[in-house]
Amino acid sequence: MAKPAARPRKKVKKTVVDGIAHIHASFNNTIVTITDRQGNALSWATSGGSGFRGSRKSTPFAAQIAAERAGQAALEYGLKNLDVNVKGP
Repeated sequence: MAKPAARPRKKVKKTVVDGIAHIHASFNNTIVTITDRQGNALSWATSGGSGFRGSRKSTPFAAQIAAERAGQAALEYGLKNLDVNVKGP
């Protein structure tokens, strides 16, 4: 006999008010990670993952697009305040 179909459970949305944007800029790529205060990643994006390849990946415009993509994904968590932590040369 077949098992009864289990009801799909609703995914609980995590609500985060404060967060930290970790920006790691190197000569070749830029990685933007948005975390909560405990360091749990909410969203991330890279210049290379945003569609830029080769020498265009290391431009400030590519970093801007990566930051916008990470920010849009983090807004789904209800993020209001953001501190910025920048690492790089």
